[in-house]
Amino acid sequence: MPAFDVAAIRAQFPALRREQDGTPVVFLDGPGGTQVPDRVIDAITGYYRTMNANSGGSFITSRATDAMAGAAHAAVATFLGAADPDEVKFGYNMTSLTFHVSRAIAATFAAGDEIVVTTLDHEANVSPWRAVAADRGLVVRTVDIHPEDGTLDLESLDAALGARTRLVAFGYASNALGTINPVNEIVRRAHAVGALTFVDAVHYAPHGSIDVRALDTDFLVCSVYKWFGPHLGALYGRAAILDRLPAYKVRPAHDRYETGTPSFEAYAGTLAAVDYLRDLGRTYGAAHDTGTGNARGELVTAMGAIAAYERSIGRRMLDGLAAIPGVHVWGIADPARIDERTPTFAVTLDGISPADAAAELGRAGIFTWDGDFYARGLIERLGTYEHGGVLRLGLVHYSTASEVDRTLEALTRLAAGAPVGSHPSAH
Repeated sequence: MPAFDVAAIRAQFPALRREQDGTPVVFLDGPGGTQVPDRVIDAITGYYRTMNANSGGSFITSRATDAMAGAAHAAVATFLGAADPDEVKFGYNMTSLTFHVSRAIAATFAAGDEIVVTTLDHEANVSPWRAVAADRGLVVRTVDIHPEDGTLDLESLDAALGARTRLVAFGYASNALGTINPVNEIVRRAHAVGALTFVDAVHYAPHGSIDVRALDTDFLVCSVYKWFGPHLGALYGRAAILDRLPAYKVRPAHDRYETGTPSFEAYAGTLAAVDYLRDLGRTYGAAHDTGTGNARGELVTAMGAIAAYERSIGRRMLDGLAAIPGVHVWGIADPARIDERTPTFAVTLDGISPADAAAELGRAGIFTWDGDFYARGLIERLGTYEHGGVLRLGLVHYSTASEVDRTLEALTRLAAGAPVGSHPSAH
């Protein structure tokens, strides 16, 4: 198996050639949205040039659009391990999809039925359920975390489950701390009480392989722009469940869950993003791992190679952060537990607000996020919300060891009160 060639990978991403003040910038903003390879950009512009048309027409560009849309659904079904492309529904983003489908799911519940959410989650998998619960007289129960390492408290989950639990909504991985949840175990416990499961895989999707059938989940959502594609949300729903839910749609809609005219150009870019990942699988997997034309095998191999590489630079980041006085890592900080987390790191610096730290790093050409990242309940639970949340450093597979080192050096200077960017450090 060839070594993971991050330089060759980066050459496919034009944004990574950006410089600031003559120095290459460092993109640590991946958890908010990744950069895209050339082929995604070319696919989107190519769609406009060659087949821009609405669906359902009896002319060549419309037929080409329909064929491309079908291929995009099939590609994402393969990416997620779904049995059928009809189990994949596209929307503008995960949040919109969740608000939409939550109405259909909750319409089958009775007043007094219960929905379980977690403290660890992004609000997009909490607020829609609280809103629909208020509308329909449902009860919402919340699963707590272990604040010392940012992992989900499974005893709290057991306490929340009961005879009237109808749905458990939780994340595959935390977009703030990087914690990876034991998805199979949570699904098993939810199904044991007869509840459906709704998994937010937005943050996990760029970091590891997803297999919805192996997970046995009823629903799973992600956003393509978090895994090297355009702004598009994708929902997997078990066919037998989707078919029996009431649909909120206009009467002649071609699909019960995809409302209105979609962004076909985003479908084209999504197809190209899956193709990019398949190429990684062909490049970095041994022949027996994939097989010629085995799309699912290529994708699983690609995500395995990505995860292995990210673990190496993730350990480097954790080791370096631990060596900086005044820096606190929230969540799993032990490099020996790197398999339990994605390479997304939430940190705070003594005496420096996350906003000031992000601004100083930004002036130095290191792009990070600060705040709560819509994981409001989690940041409040950790006690950092009133102090501006946390600083988030997000690595992906196009990040490099030298970028990690440059970030650690900048944080070391910032923690010591030394200038980092083009202005004195902000305290």
